Amino acid sequence: MNSWIILLLLIIAIACAAAALTVRDLLAAVFTMAAFSFSAALLYAEMGAVDVGFTEAAVGAGISSAFLIAALFHIERRSKD
Repeated sequence: MNSWIILLLLIIAIACAAAALTVRDLLAAVFTMAAFSFSAALLYAEMGAVDVGFTEAAVGAGISSAFLIAALFHIERRSKD
């Protein structure tokens, strides 16, 4: 019944992961990884694991992204290659 929603979220997660690997700007990579984590959280919630989805949203999209953005203030944002 909701298999097309799961398939759409899976495609979004794969696209975000591929974009995070190929982007050169580190801030954009952090945001695409946060989008990946949020789409994974939605995928978990849609599949019935609401507690795992909530944890993924809080830790993966929230705290990890905040720590990575804070770390970007101490390094260069662009890759040299």
